[in-house]
Amino acid sequence: MAIFLIIVFTVYFFTNLYLYNKGSRALSGAGYATRIYTVIFLILALTFIAGKFLEYRFTNILTDVLNIAGGFWMAFMLYGILFWLVSDILLLAQRPFHLIPPALMPQVRLWLFTAITGVTVVLIIVGFFSAVSPQVKRYEIKTEKHFINESEGMKIVAVSDIHLGSIIRKRSMRHLSRMIAEENPDMVLFLGDLIDGSIGPVLRGDLLSYLTLPPLRYGHYAITGNHEYMGDLKKSLPYIESKGIRVLKDEVITLENGVQLIGRLDISAQQGFGSGRATLDSLLKMTDAEKPVILLDHQPSGLKKLENTSVDLQLSGHTHNGQMWPLNLITRAIFELSYGHKKFGNSNVIVSSGFGIWGPRVRLGTRPEIVVIRFKSESQDVVDLLQHHTP
Repeated sequence: MAIFLIIVFTVYFFTNLYLYNKGSRALSGAGYATRIYTVIFLILALTFIAGKFLEYRFTNILTDVLNIAGGFWMAFMLYGILFWLVSDILLLAQRPFHLIPPALMPQVRLWLFTAITGVTVVLIIVGFFSAVSPQVKRYEIKTEKHFINESEGMKIVAVSDIHLGSIIRKRSMRHLSRMIAEENPDMVLFLGDLIDGSIGPVLRGDLLSYLTLPPLRYGHYAITGNHEYMGDLKKSLPYIESKGIRVLKDEVITLENGVQLIGRLDISAQQGFGSGRATLDSLLKMTDAEKPVILLDHQPSGLKKLENTSVDLQLSGHTHNGQMWPLNLITRAIFELSYGHKKFGNSNVIVSSGFGIWGPRVRLGTRPEIVVIRFKSESQDVVDLLQHHTP
């Protein structure tokens, strides 16, 4: 963990240093004083670090503002450095051909500074509106196995990566509640990272109390994500369960319709944050392979291991589908499935982009979502066909 933090802060520092130098050189080269620019830049660059640091010690409206501003600054850093790197490459490429006279370079740098800043701000605004406009993603999953009640399957709403905290708050919970109610599901599943990090901002506003669910035939369950482990797990889990949401911790439960639900601890439990987690094989031994099996695992890792198992459906999140382009290209390279639906053997895997965000409340190239799944037996199609043709 210490090594990870050192790497993160090193990248954060040098990215900000690079961006600062670009702006400072552009302004000073055009004859402008840089004192005000330096003060503003330092304030913005420190907001994210200050917000996260203070949030774990005390929480109030100030830490919320710092986290929100710091998040937007991270988005600015990402697109700012991408645009400046492209500009530097182009400026370097034109040198042998002297396309831009040296005397015009100060004006060109000022123009680039203005244009890059303006375009990046516009992208952040567009990304903000995308981040606060969740969609419903629908899937139909069939299994060869039979439900106890042959006349019906089940409708599931799955929600991952809410990240309740300083940024995702009451309004988001009310919106989520309305979306779930409109679907009238049989069961609701929370796929980890329900809490962003520090439990302080959540407890301060009792944020989970603003999540209201309709009557559910098969209940609502949750699993842990990596962010629950990054925060205070001993406070986060009791708080979640105090709202009537059962957190499955390497457990198997059987629903009234025979569907078996496996909830795994996040992989963080075996990466220095906990005492480990049960293997998939040991959990599957607790199930009946002849009945439907749904597996909840926050991070979509090791999916090829599902190929020869009795798992019918795995639900995951974690990736945010990159959240902001081009980060989705990185998540695609890291995970066997970073978003959407794919089959591994007879096992279906669905990875959600998540309802909330981490860091910037900005999404570009991806949308927040809830996942709605029609999970049914293949034999149900035969029943429906016969009923449709019965005079």
